[in-house]
Amino acid sequence: MMQQAHLKAAEHHENAAKSHKAAAEHHGKNDHVKGNERSSEAQRHSKSAHELTETAHGKSTAKK
Repeated sequence: MMQQAHLKAAEHHENAAKSHKAAAEHHGKNDHVKGNERSSEAQRHSKSAHELTETAHGKSTAKK
């Protein structure tokens, strides 16, 4: 179960990175509407990753 939480957090980190890259590409093409949408998406993924990381860390610390 604990490993699954870490894997889910890693998945959100990867999705955040992809969204950040897409946002940068859109901003580079002066498509700021899509760039801002992707930035918001990246922020949501980052927040989810952080929350899952905290939960996973709490579970792993509690088992020690």
